[in-house]
Amino acid sequence: MTRPDSTRSRAGGGPAAGRAFQKTLAGRAACRGVGVHSGAEVEMALSPAPADTGLRILRTDAAAGTGEIPADLAHVVDHRLSTSLGNRHGVTVATVEHLMAAFSGCAVDNAVVEVSGPEIPVMDGSAAPFVEMIRAAGIRVQDAPRRAIRVLEPVAVDDGAAAISLAPAESFGIEFTIDFAASAIGRQTLSIELVNGAFAEDIAAARTFGLVGDVGRRRAEGRGRGGSLDNAIVVDGPRVLNPDGLRFPDEFVRHKILDCIGDLYLAGAPIIGRVAAHRSGHAANHDLLRALFADPARWAWDDASPESDRIPARP
Repeated sequence: MTRPDSTRSRAGGGPAAGRAFQKTLAGRAACRGVGVHSGAEVEMALSPAPADTGLRILRTDAAAGTGEIPADLAHVVDHRLSTSLGNRHGVTVATVEHLMAAFSGCAVDNAVVEVSGPEIPVMDGSAAPFVEMIRAAGIRVQDAPRRAIRVLEPVAVDDGAAAISLAPAESFGIEFTIDFAASAIGRQTLSIELVNGAFAEDIAAARTFGLVGDVGRRRAEGRGRGGSLDNAIVVDGPRVLNPDGLRFPDEFVRHKILDCIGDLYLAGAPIIGRVAAHRSGHAANHDLLRALFADPARWAWDDASPESDRIPARP
């Protein structure tokens, strides 16, 4: 699906407190980096887009007229280890979730992402470099109301190994639990309300991670070719192999929250609802959105709150 039908409104009517407007970038920001799975070196640039455009990715190396990919749920083509999007021309782009999380956390609704290869650059393995790019470009408020997807009824998916749910709430929040055999990770739970700059302050810098025993297998499968201690946390049983250690004591669960935020922003708008997740990954995150939109009684459009997450000033 693309953006849900915007003609539907909240049951009972009436706007949320205050009013929010759509945002785009004020200028252009660019970077260069490597894809964590492909190992390909790519250039990427973020640029403004008109109101109601949404977020769109443009593969600049694709044939003319074939490289545009809307960043929404309808265009998800793979969820193994990362979220990949594709279009009807067979053009794909992988590992979009960290960038999508930065757009969500900074309340950017409309932008064009130009990328010169098959994968968004991993940078340091977190969303913090993308938040800095958004800061560098600046944010411009647009003359169009910002709409949000309000959860009206609980919805859940559970495959026995992973579970994730959405319930009605007055803001966007996530409670996430992970549980790994590696004792350096173990069981971690974090609950956070994603308002007033919480994403940039508490989540954006959390890096992706992996187990040292999985490295060889993933590279044999054609994945993880660009991974290193510079862009991922690597764990070997009780040890974190990165010389500088962790950025947060619970950095692992914070990164899982980051991934979840990015995946859920593929809904095409911010969500007003409470997420509860246990060992969820990209596939379950996408399935939760599909389950939400499958029943019109579970959600409705509402006015986004001006208190929704925003980019804070630099320290």
